[in-house]
Amino acid sequence: MSIRLYVGNLSKDLERQEFESAFADFNADLVSVKLIADKKTGKCRGFGFVTVKTDEKADEIVEKLNGQVLADMPLKIEKALPRTKPEGESEARSGGEAGTKRSGKGSARKATPAATTSSGAVQPDPRWAGELEKLKQMLAAQTTSS
Repeated sequence: MSIRLYVGNLSKDLERQEFESAFADFNADLVSVKLIADKKTGKCRGFGFVTVKTDEKADEIVEKLNGQVLADMPLKIEKALPRTKPEGESEARSGGEAGTKRSGKGSARKATPAATTSSGAVQPDPRWAGELEKLKQMLAAQTTSS
């Protein structure tokens, strides 16, 4: 079973070849390497994905390359979380829409706030919970001092 790795903290000026070369030592174990680019500008959006053949090789790549510098930025590599659909999306797409392409800018994003506010139990991503708490404290300190 292949394992997908998230590679973050990438420079906006990073080129695809440069990104792929960072994983050259592991070419035999790679399934795919994908740098995510902005549709309008074609520039890197700051992250990408690498798919590896085995869990052991994924752990090895994380251990060896996490924190390594690429284009003056330290890489952040971790196992990617599985994709999940927003709560209301499966219901919204039933009724003949399942095979159609989304139209309109950010149409899926507009449905998300209604679904999340109705559930009331939205939890932050555990990978960023600590950072989120720091930001909340900094914001609270700013608003009380103003």
